[in-house]
Amino acid sequence: MTGTGILTVSVVMAPKTCELPTAIREKIITLHDSGFSYREIGKQLNLNFSSVRYVIKKKKETGTTKNKLRTGRPRKLNARQRRTIIKECTKNPSISARELSVDVASTSGTAVTPQTIRNILHDANVRGRAPRKKPFISERNRLKRLDFAKAYVSKPPEFWKNVIFSDESKFNIFGSDGKKTVWRKPNTSLQIKHFKPTVKHGGGHVMIWGCMSFNGVGEMAFIEGNMNAKHYISVLRDNLFKSAMKLGIADSYYFQQDNDPKHTAYITKLWLLYNVKNRLQTPPQSPDLNPIENLWHILDLQVRKRKISSKADLKQALREEWLKISSETCHNLIESMPRRLQAVIEAKGMHTKY
Repeated sequence: MTGTGILTVSVVMAPKTCELPTAIREKIITLHDSGFSYREIGKQLNLNFSSVRYVIKKKKETGTTKNKLRTGRPRKLNARQRRTIIKECTKNPSISARELSVDVASTSGTAVTPQTIRNILHDANVRGRAPRKKPFISERNRLKRLDFAKAYVSKPPEFWKNVIFSDESKFNIFGSDGKKTVWRKPNTSLQIKHFKPTVKHGGGHVMIWGCMSFNGVGEMAFIEGNMNAKHYISVLRDNLFKSAMKLGIADSYYFQQDNDPKHTAYITKLWLLYNVKNRLQTPPQSPDLNPIENLWHILDLQVRKRKISSKADLKQALREEWLKISSETCHNLIESMPRRLQAVIEAKGMHTKY
């Protein structure tokens, strides 16, 4: 306090949602005892009138400026038990909250609800998610994937620019085979916009063969009926060289295909031996090493934006959207090959994000 009886204090007003520190409360009482008004105190301490009045009122009624201890409900599980739950969830991600609650009750004698288990996991930023679907990879194919990645990861960008990637894909008339959801309010399930159209026996589908390279997409061919090795050779005979010419790499291309039985049949190998100079056989169970798989997804997204009710509509949509795929899209997919191979090496032949 100065000689004039004025206490000089420098404080910063606390956020509205925070409690006033005990030191600030004591300064309020000191200024009030010195004869300062509520407004003068608030001006000096940068506090609003009601905050000052509340502190002084509390001091008069209780004899202290401190808040009472809050009791609150104690946690049923201690820190060690909570860590054990998180560790168990890490070891076995598919275990349910109900199973974990039963385990806790049997080991600690403390009964907890599945929601309590979920709350503990949520606090640790662990939440239930649908598992991503990935093809099963056997130990034998894991090693093949790893060997392939190590053999090609150091190839220069020019190598991948000369590879024609190929594959077959199925497109359903009424959308994908997977589960779909719609956002809607209660009691609106019968509105037309919330329907998923279906027909008996699924409405049919269209199978196509296609190829791509760094320069863009090649030819696309529709596959009628079941494709066997002879049919596959016919598709290659009609479309592969034509695609290489279209893409400007007819003299130096590598032809890629996967390990589908019709691709590895003896007559197919024989035809490729006499008609395709350079071949690139990606290992089994390796869709992540074929960029055209991503191209199918892009094509499907564009086709689904159109109204399709028959095979003829679907075929027309596929033809038109296939030709709209930009060379920039193909550039980006092909340029990802070194990263894909490196990801396989880092995963030791197992699944990657691609």
